Parts: sequence; structure tokens; C-alpha cells
Amino acid sequence: MRKVIVAFENTLNSAKIQESVEGAGVASCVVCRSAAEVKRAVNKQRLDTIICGFKLREESCQELYQDLPSGCSMLMIGPQSQLELCQTEGIFKLYAPVSRGDLLASVRMLLQLRQRRAPRQSAPPQRSQEDKQLVAEAKAVLMDRHGMTEEEAHRFLQKQSMDHGAKLTDTARMVLAGGE
Repeated sequence: MRKVIVAFENTLNSAKIQESVEGAGVASCVVCRSAAEVKRAVNKQRLDTIICGFKLREESCQELYQDLPSGCSMLMIGPQSQLELCQTEGIFKLYAPVSRGDLLASVRMLLQLRQRRAPRQSAPPQRSQEDKQLVAEAKAVLMDRHGMTEEEAHRFLQKQSMDHGAKLTDTARMVLAGGE
């Protein structure tokens, strides 16, 4: 079973997230309460998926994300007013309160994206109308479920595709499969 880092200052929040993720059999959790603990877990245990709040004791999770290796994924959960302050590309956001279903779908999607490895192509292929529609649907899911703008959703899909060496359409399929 894959492992994820759960990092919240509030132990009750950590316990709720851990219970949901482990209870559904999605992943086992390593609980951290500070940015330093997260960095140690990433470096020592080679974990690459972090579920966190807006900030930890010593720094914001946005600052933490910038200090992590480029292959890491972050799911930030918090009030819309706080998450709108986060302008860092690549951070996936869920507005609190979050439903268990949305949480699990988001964690599954990030874990699936992490596992996708495909050979990179030297030139981007011409996309069919069907592929364009698939990407548009994935962007709509990200915009609706996670409050992203169309540009943010597109950048998220592109970044995840590049980070994982996957085609944009494969990433879009993962988003659509994980969002249901």
C-alpha cells in the first residue's frame, strides 16, 4: 500500500484525514505536525504525496512545497479564503469542509498520477477533437470541484503530465476517473 504524509497543526484534523484515507484502504499515513517533520519524511522515507492544511508551525505549506523535491504532490485543505491566497502552481486544493468522497477521490487521483510513467515525446502530438473534449472535461472537473480557474486547471494538468511523463490526455482520464 502506498504511503502519504498527513500534515496538520491540529491533531484532530490529522486524525480525521488519516482515518478516512486508511479506513478506505487508499493509503497508509505518516502523520507530521511541522514542516521539518514533512521534509524528513520526504527525504528519509522517499514519500512524495502530502495532504496538509494551509500552514504548519514554522511556515506556510506553500513555502514548504517550494522546498520539496520537484516530484512531490501536495493536496492542501482549508477554507476558501485561505486557499485563494495560495498562488503556487502545482498545489492541488480542496475547500473545507471537504466531503469524504472528494477527499478520497483527490488522494486516489494524486497517487495514480504519481504512478503513471510514460515515455516523453519530443514534439507534442496533434490532438483529435475527442482528446480536446477529454481535456476540457477534466479541466471542468478541476474548476468545479477545486475552485480553479480554467488557466489554473490547464496548468495543473500540464504540470502533472510533465512531472509524471504522461500524456496530457492520460492525465485528463485520471482526473475524470478519480473524480467520480
